[in-house]
Amino acid sequence: MSLPTESIGSIPRPPQLLEALREFRAGRLSKEMLDGCYDDALRDTIRRFEETGSPMIGDGEQTKSSFATYPLEGLPNIRADGVVITFADGHTRQLPRLTAGPFRYGIHAERYVKAARRYATRPLKQAVISASALSLIYPSEGIEGYDREAFLNDLVEEAVADIRGCLDAGARHVQIDFTEGRLAVKLDPSKQLLGQFIALNNRVLEHFSTEERKRIGVHTCPGGDHDSTHSADVDYAELLPSLFSLEAGNFYMQLASEKDPDHVLSVVRDNLRPGQRVYVGVIDVLDPEVETPEQVRDRVLRAAEYIPLNQLGTTDDCGFSPFEDDTSTGRDTAFAKITARVEGTRLAAALGL
Repeated sequence: MSLPTESIGSIPRPPQLLEALREFRAGRLSKEMLDGCYDDALRDTIRRFEETGSPMIGDGEQTKSSFATYPLEGLPNIRADGVVITFADGHTRQLPRLTAGPFRYGIHAERYVKAARRYATRPLKQAVISASALSLIYPSEGIEGYDREAFLNDLVEEAVADIRGCLDAGARHVQIDFTEGRLAVKLDPSKQLLGQFIALNNRVLEHFSTEERKRIGVHTCPGGDHDSTHSADVDYAELLPSLFSLEAGNFYMQLASEKDPDHVLSVVRDNLRPGQRVYVGVIDVLDPEVETPEQVRDRVLRAAEYIPLNQLGTTDDCGFSPFEDDTSTGRDTAFAKITARVEGTRLAAALGL
């Protein structure tokens, strides 16, 4: 039998694109020339993705500023001084803050699917940001004339349109990035915040049919940026029972970098519901060493001891460069790791498990 294998999303941008972005922001490069650099990066990314043997590919998020903030690009009612997220190594990322309503996406992800389809010959996967992550842009003090419930209604409508647009544009799978899941437990051990996040994302998912939800998945990890994380110290057991209550068909889980994968897999076994598939992380994107196919094979075999084969798949722990300025992993390294995942998954499947 074969086992499905998919990437999470981002691939490090080529140095030429990063240089073009610096020149554009300094006013020394035209928008037309920058768009040409974006297109070159997209075409090269898809070519190299297909060369790995991946049965399903993506655009590597080459034209996104980040996996989280693409819907906010170009909006006039956004400021940069929002919620700050601190990583274990001390560096931070700051979300934007909404200043006025109504809330609308500046960019919908279907544009990335349409652009990728110009070059792809294999099925496409598209990552989108979760409604729960974007809910953090609403300020705690509120907005005069635009209360939180009105904002959430608008947010759900936009998140549904984001996913629907990708499916309609030809994406085989759509992945909701929910990297704030473990972070929610860290910020609020009572899990009330996590419960709010789960409920909000299910408000989005309830707009899709059972068949459509088989093509929609949720990605969870402890954050990955500049080879650091924001919530790896949170036990997966605090998240997974709630995670599997999401009405999605697929779950993409960071696992390769976990200190005790057997513990995590036992929690998955005890909470996974019929009809759900778990793509376990078999590639540690924070480790500069490229895994061998045999290492990947062994990680798959371990997961198969806990998860039924018809509910198992493989993935990378996270995207390789979720923010455009993250160059901690080389582009060649990322594709080598993807190749190892594809080959290692095939080795495991060839054993018949």
